Amino acid sequence: MAVTTSTGSGTHERQWLGQWNSAVTSYYSLTGATGLLLVVGLIMVLSSSTITSIAAGHSPYAEFVRQGQFFLMGLPVMIVAARLPVRWYKRFAWPALLVALGLQSLTLIPALARTQGGNSGWISLGGFTMQPAEVGKLALTIWLGHVLGRKQRMLGKWSHTLLPAAPGAVLVIGLVLLGHDLGTALVVCGLVLGAFWVAGAPARLLALGGGMAAVIVGYVFVLGSSNRVSRILAAYDPNCDVTSICYQTQHGLFALGTGGLFGVGLGASREKWRYLPEAHNDFIYAIIGEELGLFGTLMVLGLFVALGIAMSRVVRRHPDPFVKITTAAVACWVVGQAFINIGVVIGIIPVIGVPLPLVSAGGSALVTTMAALGMVISFARSEPGAAEALAARGSVVRRSLAVLGVRRRPGRRR
Repeated sequence: MAVTTSTGSGTHERQWLGQWNSAVTSYYSLTGATGLLLVVGLIMVLSSSTITSIAAGHSPYAEFVRQGQFFLMGLPVMIVAARLPVRWYKRFAWPALLVALGLQSLTLIPALARTQGGNSGWISLGGFTMQPAEVGKLALTIWLGHVLGRKQRMLGKWSHTLLPAAPGAVLVIGLVLLGHDLGTALVVCGLVLGAFWVAGAPARLLALGGGMAAVIVGYVFVLGSSNRVSRILAAYDPNCDVTSICYQTQHGLFALGTGGLFGVGLGASREKWRYLPEAHNDFIYAIIGEELGLFGTLMVLGLFVALGIAMSRVVRRHPDPFVKITTAAVACWVVGQAFINIGVVIGIIPVIGVPLPLVSAGGSALVTTMAALGMVISFARSEPGAAEALAARGSVVRRSLAVLGVRRRPGRRR
């Protein structure tokens, strides 16, 4: 059988990659990695929360049932988001930002605000508790894609780059910081930086804005808080007191070390017996390492890397600037937050209280992250050639089922 060899590097790469470089690679990579992370999350929330639920006088399945309810809420949202055309997201940009700002402002009202871990980032409405900053992340990604995408050719001028994108982003970040949620604010800063970078904003402007933000946040929200200063110093202090400020990090490392290569077995964690705080939430990655071992942690890390590669592929291949910028913002949000969480668990980043996307327990974060990834899946469906390829594969499946149906009828008659 003859094999043709192309002299062009691009053609050779396409031949070598084969189906892995097809028009629907981004779509299947996104759906596959997202689905697997959701399954891993539900399993690990069940495994890591049973002991603390029993100790609190609840059913051992209480946290799992709660997470499952939010998963069932987020699933139709994700499916609808994956089917919406790009033009609808552009229409939602300004209303979504206004709604997000309104919800985040409610955290400043004492009667509605709920405090957890020193952060006033939650609100309670009619018995339903939510974290508005998660909605703000999703709204800001869409809004930045809309306003920066429309002005992309004029971003060489600082005035067009800053207005209205910078004030809108600063407003969202400022409201989050007023609730003392520094970890979430850092994630929002990351998605804003990713949106501006892909939009083509001048590097000098990004450096200046990042430097000013670092100085303001460092002076006001870090140096002004003895708790945050102590946590930062403790993260890099080899003689840190493991009975107080380094307790959580130390037990997270104990869990990872105990797991070894293959883990102690699903459900057999020792640290979840109320030794490791937030085992089902911020430190669930440590329980994954203990129960599933190094291979389990690498599997989860690999799934997030797959999400990042798939979203970078959408950024490179899609012709619409709105899609490019919005996808980059979502990638910096989801993948960046995952790396921050993992960095905290392995002890290279101070504890700042951000969950592992799609895996940690938490309703607001789960539903909004599923919506954001559903939106990116919709973008992947509209990549050049993707819609035609998906339609062709769907018709092949239908024809195959029809043939099988025809073949089964004579057998039933006999």
